[in-house]
Amino acid sequence: MADTQIDESAQDAKQAAKAERKAAKLAKQIRSFSEAHGGAEGQLAYIGQMGTRIVLVGEDGGWGDLVAPSHAVAVSAAEKSGITLHESFDGDFAAKVRTGPYEWTRMAGIQVGGPSGR
Repeated sequence: MADTQIDESAQDAKQAAKAERKAAKLAKQIRSFSEAHGGAEGQLAYIGQMGTRIVLVGEDGGWGDLVAPSHAVAVSAAEKSGITLHESFDGDFAAKVRTGPYEWTRMAGIQVGGPSGR
């Protein structure tokens, strides 16, 4: 019985260390994005078993996203990076996003009469 508890404690410690490393890696990527775009803000979106999506919007309107294996890792990464998190992706936050020709072509392709995307 004691061996099982030690094994479980060791497993928990390994999983916690792995989550911490992943959060640190994500935080580094978030900081890099933020530096490249004059600052950044984010929003976390649960995407099921895959984890949590970290949506980033730069001060220049550039945007991107990262996926964390869990909500806790995403929160930790955002805190480590120092970005502001929004509860939802709407209003003033969503208005900061600037799209380019690629996005407009892709969006138009799904509309009736839009480019086919071929």
